[in-house]
Amino acid sequence: MFGTGHTKPRLGIDLAGGTSITLSAKSTDPKAINKSNMDIATGIIEQRVNGMGVSEAEVQTQGDQNIIVNIPKGGDKQTAADQVGSTAKLYFRPVLALAPSGLQAPAPSATPSASGSAAPSATGTPSAAASASAGTTAAAPGASATKQGRPVGEALAADATPTAAATGAAATGTPSAAATGAAATGTPSAPATAPVTPDLSAAMTSGTVPPELAAEFAALDCTKPEQRQNHQKSEGAPAVACTQKDENGIFYKLALGPVAVFGADVSKAQASIDTQQGGGWQVQLQFNGKGTDAFTAVTGQLATQPDPTNQFAIVLDGQVVSHPYVRSAIPGGSAVISGSFTQSEAQGLANQLSFGALPLEFATSDVTTVSPQLGGDQLKAGLVAGLIGMVLVVLYSLVYYRGLGLVSIAGLLVSAALTYSIMSLLGAGIGFALNLPAICGAIVAIGITADSFIVYFERIRDEVREGAPLRPAVQRAWPRARRTILVSDFVSFLCAAVLYVVSVGKVQGFAFTLGLTTALDVVVIFLFTKPLITLLARRKFFSDGHPWSGLDPKRLGARPPLRSTRRRTPSSSAAVKGA
Repeated sequence: MFGTGHTKPRLGIDLAGGTSITLSAKSTDPKAINKSNMDIATGIIEQRVNGMGVSEAEVQTQGDQNIIVNIPKGGDKQTAADQVGSTAKLYFRPVLALAPSGLQAPAPSATPSASGSAAPSATGTPSAAASASAGTTAAAPGASATKQGRPVGEALAADATPTAAATGAAATGTPSAAATGAAATGTPSAPATAPVTPDLSAAMTSGTVPPELAAEFAALDCTKPEQRQNHQKSEGAPAVACTQKDENGIFYKLALGPVAVFGADVSKAQASIDTQQGGGWQVQLQFNGKGTDAFTAVTGQLATQPDPTNQFAIVLDGQVVSHPYVRSAIPGGSAVISGSFTQSEAQGLANQLSFGALPLEFATSDVTTVSPQLGGDQLKAGLVAGLIGMVLVVLYSLVYYRGLGLVSIAGLLVSAALTYSIMSLLGAGIGFALNLPAICGAIVAIGITADSFIVYFERIRDEVREGAPLRPAVQRAWPRARRTILVSDFVSFLCAAVLYVVSVGKVQGFAFTLGLTTALDVVVIFLFTKPLITLLARRKFFSDGHPWSGLDPKRLGARPPLRSTRRRTPSSSAAVKGA
């Protein structure tokens, strides 16, 4: 323990403080909320929490539809609350159409000039207003005008959405003067009508929106948080979705085709630094065999399509993470999601994709925080209870066994030191957290250890009562005592093992500690207590049966030793008399 530097055991939430998150399962199909799906969700959530670097976290089911996640003090409870219950359903869908969402043309403050025509912008690019009046769509996004659409080697270049220039606005990222209806000279005249703010999304739509999505696509406003939800109704049907806000503060809405590749076919996801594109964070994906075949086939099809239908939307929980274009079929079963990720965002996304999608949807129904002060009070109460138990055993040993009681006390101290050291090492090694039930198990172990001493002591006393000297009594008592101790400890360990397997949560802490201390009892009685008593039996204080040794033959009611005598026959007696 001192060699590794881990000199303190890790404490659980009930002792050190922390946060408890209650997740409630939801499903449109009531039969989906069953034990099998809840167990799968519990395992995935536990992997996610551990993947975030949260040590000593505890995930367990409660009732039929609740999962409790306990995060100790020091863990990022906000990040955990955001990620542990998210469904993390990843889909790869082809892009059918895209448009900036919620862009409004500024209200005209003046009538056009005498020419009455829309002048071109300062850059020479036709204005959005001119495109709208002509009834044509905006220019397709170009790779030179935006980071959208650039490939990263043989992988997907997943970045933010096209800039305003790539969607038909002026190169400056804002509508030109012509787009606002003002004259090229910028000289305003008196307003002729009330100001209006037409939506430019329809004029700037690139691609073709399927008829069944036309109304939903037109009404979707991704600038409103309540509309940035999961609009996917079926994996085999087209859907609409919103992107994240790009570096220009613009949201884009997309019409997407049916799912081409499923996130369940991602076998590995890892966050890394993009060394080729400015050192930003990215997520590297590796597909399994089925995903590799599907990914290669769909990228080959997309590479032959015009923009924007050559783009591939990566949709996570209904929101488009990125929508890169595909230059050619991508074999090898690997891809890269790159973009404006922070380190925590990239690691969080990789964590969710690595451990798969939850079979159910969960809502956070309760978040409770245990203060360190309350945890400290409970720890103090547990330690006081253990100290009281130790003192009572020590007093009993000294009063009843006297000198042998010192052996019992030394054994208890050795057992306590081993238990503390192993708990400290397990806390650093496997994340074992000491909680109140675990302390309870350690207190119960005091009685188990003392019981082993009592069994051995009583066997020695039985031999002394039979009149045997102490040294032979110690050797003869050991085989019988050893058998009893092993059977007793085996039963205790078996009960602890069964309790650990069938229980959940904190009860497992009790069972683990009880099993650990029971195993240590065997080590202590074999490697410490028996050799120590063998050595003490050679000391005059114990071998002569001193009254304070606990082995005084008189106090034990020992029988006098039997002496062998030869019985005389009558003939022998007569011969003696004759002589």
